Amino acid sequence: MGSSTIPVLLVTANVGSIFEDPVEMLKVWTEEFLSTVSKLDPKFIALHCQEVGGKNYELSMKHVEHFVKLLMTSNELRLFDKIRVFLDEDYSSAENFTALGNLYFIHKSLDNILIWDFKDSQFLPVQGTEINSGNIEGVITKEKAKFPQDFFPECKWSRKGFMRTRWSLNGTVIDLVNIHLFHDASNFVAMEPYPSVYCKNRRRALQHTLQRFHDDAYETAPFFLFGDFNFRTDTDGVIKKLTDGLKSTRVQNNKNNESTKLQYTGEDSKLILTVGKKEFNHSDHQTIFLNPTSEWLKTFDKELEVFEDALTEYPVNFPPSYPFEEKLAKATSYMQTRCPAWCDRVLLSHTAKELVCDSHTVDYGLIGINTCMGDHKPVYLRVDLRANAGTIMCCDHAPYACLPDKCRCCRLFASIKINIVDMSDYITNSRTSYANISVDSKLLHEPITRDMLSHDPYTPESGDSPLHSPLSEKESTDARRDSVSPLQLKHRLESIIKRDLRKSPKLMTRSASENVQLGFMRDNFFRNRAMSEIPKNVRARLISSDSVNSLYRLQSHHSSSDEDWFEFENESVTDCLKVCQENTGSLGDVSRDKKQIRIVEDDKTPRKHCRLKFKTHQKLNCCAIV
Repeated sequence: MGSSTIPVLLVTANVGSIFEDPVEMLKVWTEEFLSTVSKLDPKFIALHCQEVGGKNYELSMKHVEHFVKLLMTSNELRLFDKIRVFLDEDYSSAENFTALGNLYFIHKSLDNILIWDFKDSQFLPVQGTEINSGNIEGVITKEKAKFPQDFFPECKWSRKGFMRTRWSLNGTVIDLVNIHLFHDASNFVAMEPYPSVYCKNRRRALQHTLQRFHDDAYETAPFFLFGDFNFRTDTDGVIKKLTDGLKSTRVQNNKNNESTKLQYTGEDSKLILTVGKKEFNHSDHQTIFLNPTSEWLKTFDKELEVFEDALTEYPVNFPPSYPFEEKLAKATSYMQTRCPAWCDRVLLSHTAKELVCDSHTVDYGLIGINTCMGDHKPVYLRVDLRANAGTIMCCDHAPYACLPDKCRCCRLFASIKINIVDMSDYITNSRTSYANISVDSKLLHEPITRDMLSHDPYTPESGDSPLHSPLSEKESTDARRDSVSPLQLKHRLESIIKRDLRKSPKLMTRSASENVQLGFMRDNFFRNRAMSEIPKNVRARLISSDSVNSLYRLQSHHSSSDEDWFEFENESVTDCLKVCQENTGSLGDVSRDKKQIRIVEDDKTPRKHCRLKFKTHQKLNCCAIV
């Protein structure tokens, strides 16, 4: 396709309720969806579904195949010759099941279409049709994750999560993310002063998702994030607005707390509003919430505000997408169960908005406003993307060490963490210990100053230029190639220390505990180093017990299959060491390997009982009693 733009249609649809009555609803829903496709004439369609198979997915999942076939065999999509479908249907896997479905249809006029391989981190050409259904954990062209259960503590079991794909459309790279966040389970809880606990849970999950995309190994790309966010209006604020000047009465059902209600009446005792756990009923319900000229409710749509630095949205000029009646005869009416809200959204990163061609019309609205589409009306965004835009990065690099002020898309979620390591323990008691070691000056940076940190942006590489003078592209490339990262510097310093460890007779390594006593052997002495820093191939570990007075214990360690425990009675530490030698080889063997035996002893009189923990690896380098 030689056009400079790509007509794209992005649709999010919670389809759970249409599978409750598949005989009637599947046909109605697909016809309305396909009618919208014909009207908007896109060349790339992304349909993100939530609650695929319905609430009773075990029974309804068989209808999902029919749903997909209705779309694929339709006349409206006959020219879309490249199809990718990802359906998470394995409801038997509670730890992975999300009930998400991502369906992508690509017109035959688009011939330079690639999809990302999340395993090998490369793009793959898209040809023909591929349907991935059932258990899709092993599918490499998608990334799927379920939110941790502690994100939704009130819910015993949740299907909420996200599924992401990455595309290169005629040279323009974008991420398309399907997401489903937690709902409001009780109107009473939602009536808490804003933000409610439900709002906080959604905020936490969305922040987790954005930060994950920002920090993962796949680098960043402009993204469109569309799904059922379950964003709700400020219920407390809405009720105060609707009941200003009214009298409230609590109707208590002692036998069933689920039936407890709050009723608001006027001066003439006329009932205006009733609020229950799953009831939200206004006397003029449809007029108040469906009136297109009224914008009062939108002022209470606040959940996206805290993400304005990371996400943006086109103006919302359509009624709330949820909760509509599920009966065919009441397609334009809201159910009187929840306060209507814009749960279903198409959001995008600021870098993604840069890809949208402003000279073309942007259309953002509902599908099937006069047709029954289930309790959620699908929401769509029709845009034209610039072709051959490559990958627009929100920052100069990823993962980010520090973000410039101009980076709006992720400033809220990224931070710099500086670990200051005390290297004093590496200093020997002799100033000449490193006399014979050559020092590579390339490893040394000038001290980092506050002025350097205020540089926009600050990176470890910019620390060698206090004046921050502008560099040419070649000079900048050469500087980055010749510089070293903090991690490389750390590894280099450790290698120098280890090299000196083999040469110097009086080197102290880093302490693992303040309670370490020095043990002497072969005129060398060591302070015991933390186990995580220098692995020991053989460890003999002295453990205290009730029958033994307290010994200094450097580390606790859980037993595992490759470890054995030995207990010796009426033996000294020296006897324990002999047993260690019998199991691992003589001390002479160790000496021939030029490795010293390190012993850390308690400064008290040896006890009658000791316990030896012994671990064997392929090569014997040392043993230690600790």
